[in-house]
Amino acid sequence: MAENAEAAAERGDGGDSGVGACERGVAPIKAQYRTTKEQFHQYLDADKPEDVCQETPAGDPDGSDPAEPKAKRIRLEDGQENGKTEEAAEPPEQRQVPKRARGQNKSRPHVKPTHYDKERLCPSLLQESATCAFGDRCRFLHDVERYLETKPADLGPRCVLFDTFGRCPYSVTCRFARAHLGPEGQNLVQEEVVARCADLPPVRNGLNRVLQQQLRKRQVCFERAEQALRRLTQGPMPIPETSVATVTPEQNSCHAQLDTAGGANTPHGSPVSTCGPLTDEDVIRLRPCEKKRLDISGKLYLAPLTTCGNLPFRRICKRFGADVTCGEMAVCTNLLQGQMSEWALLKRHPCEDIFGVQLEGAFPDTMTKCAELLNRTIDVDFVDINVGCPIDLVYKKGGGCALMNRSAKFQQIVRGVNEVLDVPLTVKMRTGVQERVSLAHRLLPELRDWGVALVTLHGRSREQRYTRLADWPYIEQCAKVASPMPLFGNGDILSFEDANCAMQTGVAGVMIARGALLKPWLFTEIKEQRHWDISSSERLDILRDFTHYGLEHWGSDTQGVERTRRFLLEWLSFLCRYVPVGLLERLPQRINERPPYYLGRDHLETLMASQQAADWIRISEMLLGPVPPGFAFLPKHKANAYK
Repeated sequence: MAENAEAAAERGDGGDSGVGACERGVAPIKAQYRTTKEQFHQYLDADKPEDVCQETPAGDPDGSDPAEPKAKRIRLEDGQENGKTEEAAEPPEQRQVPKRARGQNKSRPHVKPTHYDKERLCPSLLQESATCAFGDRCRFLHDVERYLETKPADLGPRCVLFDTFGRCPYSVTCRFARAHLGPEGQNLVQEEVVARCADLPPVRNGLNRVLQQQLRKRQVCFERAEQALRRLTQGPMPIPETSVATVTPEQNSCHAQLDTAGGANTPHGSPVSTCGPLTDEDVIRLRPCEKKRLDISGKLYLAPLTTCGNLPFRRICKRFGADVTCGEMAVCTNLLQGQMSEWALLKRHPCEDIFGVQLEGAFPDTMTKCAELLNRTIDVDFVDINVGCPIDLVYKKGGGCALMNRSAKFQQIVRGVNEVLDVPLTVKMRTGVQERVSLAHRLLPELRDWGVALVTLHGRSREQRYTRLADWPYIEQCAKVASPMPLFGNGDILSFEDANCAMQTGVAGVMIARGALLKPWLFTEIKEQRHWDISSSERLDILRDFTHYGLEHWGSDTQGVERTRRFLLEWLSFLCRYVPVGLLERLPQRINERPPYYLGRDHLETLMASQQAADWIRISEMLLGPVPPGFAFLPKHKANAYK
């Protein structure tokens, strides 16, 4: 391996290797490991079977690899754009208005996991005592033998669910079914393991079916939210010292409905009325000074990451030392409609000791009602309002970053949500909307007065996205303005040196986002103040643990396996940008430095450095077996941070 890399360096093949270690925006890799694009792919293709080499890369019907697009048109520091010479050669009629680089692959091929399991077995057959409620009208198969004839081959000899919990609820539909099926096809159970797992705390914050039906039929009352909204429309709402809730028989029945719906998922500290004697907690609301304080200063905060910040990934980060975790951004209107996919973003694993959820919304009524609903039904330590989402779908509806320009609505949302919550309220925001017009320093004193417990500031504006480095001097200025309210800083942290420099700005702590996607062991590096030259086999073990957590969370049937694979591939689209410590000429790696083509210290390390989706799929097949026929993948996010 090293000899091949050294030979390539001696030949002086320039190509697309980014050979100059000091080249702007390119990670400084040692000369003996650098190579060209052609030699890189030739080395990886040498181990591929011939039939795989002749196939078109996944997700690319035209034969060109979408994971390695042409250089994007990015606005540089001097105000010029790259790619001018190519456009100058085009005829005038073919010229197009240059567009700025965007961070999403909006036209990517997307196939739902249900597509790969057309002949699905009726769920009633998986439950021994259940009967199908639809009878002859059921659209699923009721013939187990016919299902087994069309079922794909098992992916492995061991089932994660069977080994972990003693019983696999997916029975014959499990893609590892031979591990727990008896000689007559019965589903085996390990009684000792089941008894041991019965005492373990379950995953919390699930959506109860009864509550889902009430939400869909709009039968849930929002008494506290409506009272808060009435006060908001009447004028500036004073922060109440004490307020007593008077409960009418009508309102009491609504609370009883929510209590029935909450079931076992309702936390003990919830104000929902329960069976038993009436206590002060049932009728007297907490004063703001009596709310549980959010004391996380100096702790490592894993950012709420859309798509990749799922529960299995958060479990990985908790293992490596993340102190605070937050669920993915959840849209409040979808939660109020009872959408299962949106409520799944709120689930909390027992290992997440300090956990919050993030809400996105544009209007005070929906945000306040959603906050009251969550306050009654789920168990969290804080609720975060998203004021930093830059994507057009959210921004054009008035949510995310747009709230920074809608100060009246923003104030109503913060005050309304804060009044109905019994847990601290936090806000995550950017520096502003436009690149040269910062707004955060003006809003921070107001947020402090509105009752916000903590603010996280991402040192970029919506307009610049990731085409500039985070503005930490501005974050330092904002930390002074926000005092005594704690301010967390966020942006470009990929090493313990970056975290140390960030803490010197006076922030209460740091939030880590893309750095955790590139190397989830970053939390360990920060706590132990060292660089971890992690091997490729150790990184593969991390991915294997992720797939195990994914199968536990999403299931071990075909849908669960393919959903786990999709989220694994989304994560691999970030992991490929990590450069091993032993290959760097200079430490640490910067988050805005593009890795050039290089040959790693072994084949697996080289494979993990590939930016082709087809190679990410090869890695997923090592862990989850072969992909189904017609499988296609293109990552949701583009790497838009390089200059």
